[in-house]
Amino acid sequence: MGYTNSYNAYQKTNITTASQGRLVVLLYEGAIKQLTAALTFIEPDGKILAKNIEKFGLAIQKAQGIITELQVSLDMDKGGDIAKNLMSLYLFFNEELTSANINHDSQKLNSVLKMLKDLAEAWKQVANSTANAPAAKVEQALNIVG
Repeated sequence: MGYTNSYNAYQKTNITTASQGRLVVLLYEGAIKQLTAALTFIEPDGKILAKNIEKFGLAIQKAQGIITELQVSLDMDKGGDIAKNLMSLYLFFNEELTSANINHDSQKLNSVLKMLKDLAEAWKQVANSTANAPAAKVEQALNIVG
């Protein structure tokens, strides 16, 4: 019991003291964790055991909730093309995850998971190297400058 309380306190402190960039990374990591968990419920034959269907769906719903949180945190006025592109990606992710949940489609889960991992890695670099840098530097770090 003490371990759980200590871990929860650590997590709460980690979140409340994190920079905005680090919070975004934590959200991506949470979505990645949920999709990875969902994939464990798909058997090698592509089926999900009846006892795991609810857990599978819940993991995907949690990932979708995190992606929705990333969506609503976008500043569409100041974010320009980056925010628009991220919004499109987040909408796409949630559509793919809805389909994957209904059809138990591991390919769609893996596809979204790969893209989330790529985005998480980019955000880690930004959060670590350009936390207080001007927007142009952030765009360069994300390799999204025209």
